[in-house]
Amino acid sequence: MKLNKKDGISWVQFVGILVLSWMMQSGVVRGLTTSCFASTQPAPIAKIPYLSEIDHPLTSAQKLVQSPTSELVQITGVKANPTDKGVEIILQTALGQQLRVTNRSAGNNFIADIPNAQLSLPSGEAFTFRSEKPITGITEIIVTNIDTTTIRVTVIGEASVPIVELSDSPTEGLIFEVASVASSTQPSPAENQPTNETQPSQPSAQADEPIELVVTGEQDGYNVPNATTATKTDTPIRDIPASIQVIPRQVLEDQRVTRVREAVQNVSGVTPGGNGSQSTVGETFIFRGFEGNPNSTFVNGFKRYNTLGRQLDVANIEQIEILKGPASVLYGQGEPGGILNIATKQPLREPFYAVEGTIGNFDFYRPALDISGPLNTDRTIRYRLNAAYQNSGSFVDFVNTEQTSLAPVISIDLGKNTTLTLEADYLNTAKVEYLGIPAVGSVLPSPFGRVPRSRYIDDPDLNIERSFIGLGYRFQHKFSNNWSIRNGFRAELEDYQETFAFNLGLQPDNRTVNRNARFDDARSRNYFLQTDVLGTIQTGTVKQDLLFGLELGRTNYIRKTFSPTPALLPIDFFNPNYDQPAIQFNRKTTDTENPQNLIGVYAQDLISIGDNLKILLGGRFDFVDASYEDTVRGFFNEPEDSAFSPRVGVVYQPIQPVSLYASYSKSFQATGAFSINPGERPFEPTKGEAFEVGVKTEFLDGKLAATVAAYQITKQNIVVSDPARPGFSLQVGEQRSQGIEFDVAGEILPGWKIIANYAYIDAEITEDTRPAFKGNEPNNIPRNSASLWTTYEIQSGGLKGLGFGGGLFFVGDRQGDLANTFTLPSYVRTDAAIFYRRDNWRVGLNFKNLFDVYYFESASSINSVYPAAPFTVLGTFSVNF
Repeated sequence: MKLNKKDGISWVQFVGILVLSWMMQSGVVRGLTTSCFASTQPAPIAKIPYLSEIDHPLTSAQKLVQSPTSELVQITGVKANPTDKGVEIILQTALGQQLRVTNRSAGNNFIADIPNAQLSLPSGEAFTFRSEKPITGITEIIVTNIDTTTIRVTVIGEASVPIVELSDSPTEGLIFEVASVASSTQPSPAENQPTNETQPSQPSAQADEPIELVVTGEQDGYNVPNATTATKTDTPIRDIPASIQVIPRQVLEDQRVTRVREAVQNVSGVTPGGNGSQSTVGETFIFRGFEGNPNSTFVNGFKRYNTLGRQLDVANIEQIEILKGPASVLYGQGEPGGILNIATKQPLREPFYAVEGTIGNFDFYRPALDISGPLNTDRTIRYRLNAAYQNSGSFVDFVNTEQTSLAPVISIDLGKNTTLTLEADYLNTAKVEYLGIPAVGSVLPSPFGRVPRSRYIDDPDLNIERSFIGLGYRFQHKFSNNWSIRNGFRAELEDYQETFAFNLGLQPDNRTVNRNARFDDARSRNYFLQTDVLGTIQTGTVKQDLLFGLELGRTNYIRKTFSPTPALLPIDFFNPNYDQPAIQFNRKTTDTENPQNLIGVYAQDLISIGDNLKILLGGRFDFVDASYEDTVRGFFNEPEDSAFSPRVGVVYQPIQPVSLYASYSKSFQATGAFSINPGERPFEPTKGEAFEVGVKTEFLDGKLAATVAAYQITKQNIVVSDPARPGFSLQVGEQRSQGIEFDVAGEILPGWKIIANYAYIDAEITEDTRPAFKGNEPNNIPRNSASLWTTYEIQSGGLKGLGFGGGLFFVGDRQGDLANTFTLPSYVRTDAAIFYRRDNWRVGLNFKNLFDVYYFESASSINSVYPAAPFTVLGTFSVNF
């Protein structure tokens, strides 16, 4: 069923009405006032009781410790000490008596929440403590932040609820003493000693000495509970009124991802853009039916102004966060479908050294290095360096790549509450360009049969070289536990020279391809400065997390293009001859410069009312001052754009693992001076508007998380090519996209991890001055898509460390062009993996397109479709110290 504005109500709004009706009938809405504003503070007690004084197992939450103060207590470290009873976990703080603790049992789990504390290293970095099978009868102990103000301690018993005693020490902090179930048999000190998977264990001098856990903060699972992209603060995903999915480093390694476009297959409603994986045009992405532009990708919250189509190297990526829906309220210009933010690897407090090598078919070779650690004895200066080199061929004839990447970063503690991080990254790419092949003879039938997917019809003597340097810093200072300031700067300097051929379509004989060529000499200079002030205000049961920000930007894109003489000759699609006369690029066709000045002012308030209601309010003003000049064509224009982008959302949590949310937001995108016709009124900004409702839930004590979302997005003032005047544009049209999404990620059982999704997208051009396009579907957008990836690693016995993985990736039929003249067929691709992990090394084999399916990634027109890679094998060996 299709509903649009003419029906008076969309099915997304209809779903929202049903959800609201259910809430009212079930008493949820009626109970909001009582449940949200009633006091949740336990009555004060004068003595900290031991858990041994309480009957076990516990059947309800009981108040153990409480203090009337609401000040957030920082836990600066975690220690684990073996005892004669088992093991004690110490949360290090000088304010242990101010901590409020509530505990409960769930199955075989002892769970204690501390709602006025936060795990934080002295530098302000968050961390997680994890110890598997520390003593007899205990499966795992976890200490982590479940939100910005609450620590959760979870002790998982093998067959029963663990026995835990609680005390506090004025010199050490809060102590949880966990007893071994087999109390009659005292384990040896070696058996008592907890282990930490995130770093190699180090021997202690004496068995009774404290064992200080090394905490790196790195993820080792598929479910990431917190993300910064949606609110620019480290907020639990369950508290965000939007669909946000995280692809952690573990998934990238298990799937042996070599390009970011491969990673997004793990997220619903997101697909790679119209250019195939072998193209150097760059990595763009389609979010919920809207293809993102260079403003849709970010690195550590800074816009990656990818005008030149730069690719990304995965060596320095810690995780990928995808925020769906309009994001202009915090990030300015962008498409309404969503954004992709890359969180890079950061320095570690302990020495860490890792080397990795990957080889594969099609002459694929890739060594990588990751080293980190402190530069001084008190660890106030830390560094990290990631480097990778790739030299590879391709399944496409003549297409090869050579790429080098370096990413150094230094973090400096300027004081107890002040941190400065200096970052740089360098990327150099040399490659033979590939712009696809015609649809006739590949996707569509031809009287001459089907060409192999390795067919190349460009000119193998033409190539591209791009050089990129990124420089920046991030500064953070905490005035108090409640107020802090953040300031950051990023500069991007990019140059490229590219000679490439492109086809103009088949001649009437259906086998001869007309071609042209071009030489581009371009550079891009982009500078962004951000300042954020963050604060927390607590008034009774109402807490406000405030954000005020200012962003300044300057971009400049300079490009010269040249046409060849003599003209590039046609080529036989089915029997190509590459031995053709050399060409010279000596006729200048354009000489352009396009500077832009950007100013953004924004504010956000995340209001928490009680424990189960969150309201997110935000707004941003953007101002864009640009110019565009082409000295060859004598063209000059100076447009100005401005827009206000609001966002409002609400999250209601009837029980802790379940969040119901709804949101409304808008986006804008300056059309760019190059789209303005001489002597005519400047174009209005492209605008987006979105409605969304959804449910987020957690299973298995938070190890598995799922999101279901329904949305409707409308994009107006679309800029299209003017058919009457080539080289000029018109501002017409409207596109609407609505759909349903499902994502799940996490660990089902110890060692068994999963990440899966499904998306239904109904996208349509609802308004256009050309009736032929009205009612059409945008190209490269499948109505149905889904993926499932899962791994299992044996946890004990002689085969411990042996693991297997497998995945199914389904993409439905998609239109190949905007005119809907041909369709890319659906496909199911199967991937597999096998690996073995032992001590500090790992070896693995990844098989992609296991059954060698002939399918097509995408298409930009009927003249340019992109076949996907055949069966591919990648072997990897890695070791860390």
